[in-house]
Amino acid sequence: MKRPPTILDPPRRKRSLSEEERALWESVARQARPLRNKLRVANSHAASLRTETSAVKAVVQPKSTIAVAAPAPKKPAAPPLVPLGRRERSQLSKGKKEIEARLDLHGMTQARAHRALSGFLHRAHGDGLTFVLVITGKGKIGAESERGVLRRQVPQWLSQPEFRNVVVGFEEAHIGHGGTGALYVRIRRVRIP
Repeated sequence: MKRPPTILDPPRRKRSLSEEERALWESVARQARPLRNKLRVANSHAASLRTETSAVKAVVQPKSTIAVAAPAPKKPAAPPLVPLGRRERSQLSKGKKEIEARLDLHGMTQARAHRALSGFLHRAHGDGLTFVLVITGKGKIGAESERGVLRRQVPQWLSQPEFRNVVVGFEEAHIGHGGTGALYVRIRRVRIP
């Protein structure tokens, strides 16, 4: 059984540093420099400038108002990718969750495959699909190391901002769906304004 903590445990005694530890500590302390020293000096200087500027503005402020153009609204950043959950992956591999569409990129050039992938994912997003399978092929293993270009490129493409507005995440498919030569892709839901 676990011993319950007692409230009146004796306080620990502080041990004193040995001569070697003290010499090491003093050496480190001499070499240490404050991290935010420059920031504090810059902030105090900026604060003094602000107070001086506000005092001048209070004295010299014109009666007329000047229209200042508002800064252009920033484009929202693309949402981050999220890996598929263990349960979703298991359900997809066992066929309990349906793969709603497939895209086979075998034999395509990179440019053609990129266009096909973009069109396919945007259509799937527009149709409200959830899971799709993108088949890249495994490429040849061995002497021809340049083979399997799409297998390497498609995950990089899916990570780019142009696809992150459509794709929630992706992961290598189960061996029954193509293994390392295919990807499960989860499509982002369509937002209704």
